[in-house]
Formats: sequence, structure tokens, C-alpha cells
Amino acid sequence: MAKKEVTVEQKLRALYDLQLIDSRVDEIKNVRGELPLEVEDLEDEVAGLNKRLEKLNNDLDTIDEGTKSKKNLIEEAKSLIKKYGEQQKNVRNNREYNSLSKEIEFQELEIQLAEKHIKEHKAQIIQKNEIINQTKSKLAERNEHLAHKKGELDSILAETEKEEEALLAKSLDFQKEIEDRLINAYKRIRNNVKNGLAVVPIERGASGGSFFTIPPQVQMEIASRKKIITDEHSGRILVDQELAREEKEKMNALFSKL
Repeated sequence: MAKKEVTVEQKLRALYDLQLIDSRVDEIKNVRGELPLEVEDLEDEVAGLNKRLEKLNNDLDTIDEGTKSKKNLIEEAKSLIKKYGEQQKNVRNNREYNSLSKEIEFQELEIQLAEKHIKEHKAQIIQKNEIINQTKSKLAERNEHLAHKKGELDSILAETEKEEEALLAKSLDFQKEIEDRLINAYKRIRNNVKNGLAVVPIERGASGGSFFTIPPQVQMEIASRKKIITDEHSGRILVDQELAREEKEKMNALFSKL
């Protein structure tokens, strides 16, 4: 949609107003700081610990099933030993007796091996339970920390969310006053500077935040508000100090109502 015709001064004012609004949004985001990322990291850590607990408990169930299986095997082996022992009483020759003796010996070895596995299972259970207790303790600590950080974040959001939404709406309104090429340039400059300042006033003969002096002739052109002038060193759009003061007063009044 075509932008309505506005003067260069109106564009400069709209650009500087847009900068003041976006800077205020930046301040709100800075108040939140790293909290959203901290909360996200803690949520991921808690999910990981819960998953680890689930796996450990599944491992315990598997070990328990293995122990039950080995105990059943021992009972079956004892039953076979008793059976083979009774059969030995009625054998007709040494070959049958020796064959049954081997079967008994095999079942006794099966019992010994099963008892060894059961002993190993008990050691594994002790080890798993120690890890489970450590994991539960860490999980409780992380959950407590997460609740605290979420509380902090929710409190900040409750204080700033409404203002941020209103500011973002105002930002869109001011963008309608400016042609697309200037908006694109403004956004590009904001993305390329650390503090997000794309439009700055002249301060003590230099652009805001810069030590490079602007020639008097250029300062006069900026003060005339007849064309968009950028700082040759930083690429920032420049406005005169009086325009900046007027717009700051106007925007501060707007911010106080949000």
C-alpha cells in the first residue's frame, strides 16, 4: 500500500519516534534479560531428568523380571534334581545311573549360575537405586529453581507485557508514516549496531555515541530537515538536537500513559 505524502521533517520525526519506541521495547527485553532462555534450559533439563528416571525405573523392572525368571529356573532345577534322584533308585545299569548323574550335575550348575545372576541383579538394583535417589534429589532441586525462575519471569511479564504490546502497535503505526525503503534501511542499521540505535541526534558536534565530529556545514543541513542524512562512519540516520528534544518530550508523555 502506498504511503501518504509527508515532508522530510515529518519522516525524520516519525523515524526518531520509531527509534524511541523500539528503544523502549529493547529496555523491556533487557529487563527480562536471559530469564526466558534460563527457563527454557531448566525446562529441558527437568524433562531430561524425568526421562532418565523413567529409564532407570524401567531398568529396575527388567532386572526384577530377570530375578524372578532365575528363581523360577532354580525351582525347576531343584524339581528335576529330585526327579532324577528318584529315577536313580530304579536304574538297571551303570550307564543309566551315570546319565542321570550328569543330568543332576547339569541342573546343579544351572542353579549355581542362576544364583550368581541373582546376586549380580541385587548389586545392580542397589546401584540403580543410588542413581535414582541422586536423580530425584537433583530433579527436586531443578524443579524448585525452575519454579523460582518462572515466578520471576511471570512477574516481569505481568508488569511489561501490556506496555510492550502497546509499544509494538505504536511502532507499526509510525512505520506507516515512512516509505518502505527508509523502514528497510532503519531495520538494517538497527541490526548492524550493538545498541540498536539507527536514528541518533547530534550531540556536541558529533552523532550520538560517536567521537567523530560532523562538519558545521553538514550540521546545518541536518538542522534544516530538508533531507535524510546519515553518519559516514556509523551509517546511522542523523537528526538535530532540537527535533530530538521535542520528540522525546512527546514520546515520554505517550509512554507514561501506557
